[in-house]
Amino acid sequence: MMGVKVIPPAARVYIGCALLAVGACVLPALRPGAPWETIALLAALYALCELPARHPLLSRASGGSVPLGAGSFFPVLLAAALLLPPAAAALTALPGSLLARVEEPPAVPRRAWRAAATALAVWAAAHTAGALGGPAALGHGRDAPDLPYALLPAGAAALVFCLVLTALDGGVRATADGLPPRAAWRGLLGRALAPHVVHGLAGLMTAVLWRGSHGPVAGLLVLLPMYISCWVFAQYHRERAAHQATIRALVQAVDIKDRYTRGHSERVGHASVLIARELGMPEDRLDVVRFAGILHDVGKLGVPTRVLRKDGPLTPEERRVIELHPEYGHEIVRGIGFLGEARAAILHHHERMDGSGYPYGLRGEQIPEFARMVAVADAFDAMTSNRSYSRARPVPTAVAELRRCAGTHFDPRMVDALVRALDRHGWRPAVTADETPPDGTVPRARGASAPSGERA
Repeated sequence: MMGVKVIPPAARVYIGCALLAVGACVLPALRPGAPWETIALLAALYALCELPARHPLLSRASGGSVPLGAGSFFPVLLAAALLLPPAAAALTALPGSLLARVEEPPAVPRRAWRAAATALAVWAAAHTAGALGGPAALGHGRDAPDLPYALLPAGAAALVFCLVLTALDGGVRATADGLPPRAAWRGLLGRALAPHVVHGLAGLMTAVLWRGSHGPVAGLLVLLPMYISCWVFAQYHRERAAHQATIRALVQAVDIKDRYTRGHSERVGHASVLIARELGMPEDRLDVVRFAGILHDVGKLGVPTRVLRKDGPLTPEERRVIELHPEYGHEIVRGIGFLGEARAAILHHHERMDGSGYPYGLRGEQIPEFARMVAVADAFDAMTSNRSYSRARPVPTAVAELRRCAGTHFDPRMVDALVRALDRHGWRPAVTADETPPDGTVPRARGASAPSGERA
């Protein structure tokens, strides 16, 4: 949801409006005659599904440190959309959403937002299912469900649920994170559509069994495969978290060994993502771009410390040693399949468009796309950071240097994308190494490339 710890006023207003809308939607269910037994059962079921993620002991018992997540049990809510009137269906989402685990503060507005967005999505899905005759198509008791027609209201309800939820989530990203509309909604629907179709089918199965001759108990049987699939999903995320921890450890090792680039790797990862986003890269590739930027210098672990920390110019032999770091880095990460395209970026981020780079002298489109992004991000951060051997250049000066070298050293498309991203988001340079020596002198950059003043 929101990537900030302090919720901006615009986001608070947005969340408040969503809560008011939920109040208006659920109000009809509070009148006499509501099917409270079904509401209570479905609400309790959804809340029960969220408890393992909230409770530390239950979370460990069900798969470890990775929370199961609110989205894992949407079939319960989609079953509610098929079984209940819209207002009653929306009520079933509130207890579980308010109980769901929150990873980052502030917890109260995040839970309020999750409850509001989920309830509104269920309300819209129930209206859709009702308009298409969903409740009647489910059958009742010994009356068989109207299959395959029942697939239509169930599929439409799942689609509307997905559309409403992604639309609302994009809005909160825009107001909370200050993203432009295109960036706020980019990738949300594509990632959510297929899972929600599956959720819709599971919700239909739950609703059909619920209405069948064996009653709600049969519907509860769907919970077991849901938990199994959720456990598998948690296993995947736990493995991913382990890879991320490995990446953090490697970056810390590089920062300790090469004091001149302390913090540089994280900023290169950030700048690489800025470039990728500006080029419209799908969200599912952005993590790999970030890893490529963060780990681009991991091969320096194989370079002697005396060479990395040497003050003054490098000898030709020392330069040849330091120019081996892309190959060292590629060997270090070769076995980490999770990195995907990032491995090629680590190997080729010092290639140049005119073929004068290293290690293989690739040119133009021969250089992998991620490597061309990281090359621009790497040079930009090197130019705009204070180091013990070079003063930081102002951002406009660094941009002018990138433009000057576009086409020879850097991919012009990547340079233009970074410039657009900087115009949109700005940049906060940081001191990245030890202070300048007491005498105020600044040693020459060791093995620096001509355009950026960056060490090799």
